[in-house]
Amino acid sequence: MNTNNCLGIWMDHNSAHIMEFTADPISTTTVNSQFTHQQKEDTLKKSEILMHHKEQHEQDAYYKNLGQIIKGYDDVVLFGPTDAKVELFNLLRNEREFDKIKITTINTDKMTENQQHAFVREHFTKPRSATPHTKD
Repeated sequence: MNTNNCLGIWMDHNSAHIMEFTADPISTTTVNSQFTHQQKEDTLKKSEILMHHKEQHEQDAYYKNLGQIIKGYDDVVLFGPTDAKVELFNLLRNEREFDKIKITTINTDKMTENQQHAFVREHFTKPRSATPHTKD
């Protein structure tokens, strides 16, 4: 497998830890959602409907940003403790530009950075069988 085009993303609804799988030590870049807890409280004081619209808009921008990063890879694993990875997967599945990218989702617990790196390393080096959420 060409390891130059493999990407691991540990994510939840607030942040994504992006790890390119390389022969060198893996490094992590973090992308954060712009919708903070403080913004949620501030908009909730004004209107619950306004808060949900703002949250949805910020979440869409967060997923779009991650989609732009994923475009440059052939094989991507999305993992983490929340449904954010499945939400992102479902959005990407509907876009033709992601048709040739293998995207896999895996449920995991919260992890330290070292655990995330080990997970990505193991995922891309061990033989894999079919997974439930894979876009081929």
